[in-house]
Amino acid sequence: MKKIDDAPVIARRISEFLYEYAPQFLTNSENTLKGYSDALTLYFQFLEESGVTPSNLDRHHLEKDWIEKWILWLKENRKNSPETCNNRLASLRRFLEYLASKDIKMEYLYQESKRIKRQKCPKRKVSGLSREAVAAMLEAPDTATSIGRRDLVFLTLLYATAARMDEVLSIKIGHINLDVNKPYVNIYGKGDKLRTSYLLPRAVALLRKYMKEVHGPSPDHDRLLFYSRVGENYKKLTEAAMDKRIKIYARIAHDKCSDVPIKSHAHLFRHAKASHWIEDGLSIVEVQFLLGHEQIETTMKYLDITTAEKVKALATLENEKEKKVEKKWKNSNASSLTGFCGLNRK
Repeated sequence: MKKIDDAPVIARRISEFLYEYAPQFLTNSENTLKGYSDALTLYFQFLEESGVTPSNLDRHHLEKDWIEKWILWLKENRKNSPETCNNRLASLRRFLEYLASKDIKMEYLYQESKRIKRQKCPKRKVSGLSREAVAAMLEAPDTATSIGRRDLVFLTLLYATAARMDEVLSIKIGHINLDVNKPYVNIYGKGDKLRTSYLLPRAVALLRKYMKEVHGPSPDHDRLLFYSRVGENYKKLTEAAMDKRIKIYARIAHDKCSDVPIKSHAHLFRHAKASHWIEDGLSIVEVQFLLGHEQIETTMKYLDITTAEKVKALATLENEKEKKVEKKWKNSNASSLTGFCGLNRK
């Protein structure tokens, strides 16, 4: 039987993932994109140091045993903290998910990676939801049920828009526009003031599926996105009811990620998204608009931002330029494994 040459395929998928798929469909954050690149670089650097070369690289080097050895290598050789190891694993898992979507024969790699246990992190005070905590919460709903699918869309919108719970529960079909170049949802905040939240492809895909399932092909634009039906009446879901749902998922998610407070509430998603926007390089002024705050001082207090940081952000805003991810995968004939895969050694 002819041996399947996995190496060129894996190298090509790495390039596609880092420079096409992730920037278009996963995130606009330079920091997150760098996290993906760093994790893959370190993984293939580990393989290289373990004697793997472009000529003998195959899919088996992405199996669970190798990944677990890599995590040990990160801890002992790179002195990475448990939290960093978990972040690296999450990034590698994202790539394996993409790889599986391109080749069903590699689906098992992604499934195996999901069985790898997270490293235990020291308990610390949680003032909001970390990115890992948000991910754990979004994995908690049982999407085999209609309520679980609804709740997944609800939680996704809470985080994607950083809106208040009542603002999300007040969204109507007519407030959503998915059939444009940049899909968005209009949020009506305090005083009925309008702000627009643009949506990433993952949120768009979930919304499309949910709206088709629940509202049909020709939905009533005046109908609430989320509702409770009693007979022929469609009623707005109550905050108390959805708060109970959030706490159910928090208990489930806490078992997988200790960052998730057991007594979670909707506002944690809003605070988390705002904090992540700041981490990703958005200015305070931009976050102020996205949160719907009238005064920038409210945003500063909300995120515990100093006046010096405010001044710096305002200065940065004037000279902001659109950032692009530079494609570096150019030399597929490189002799080293990291070079072959278009990655720079760390």
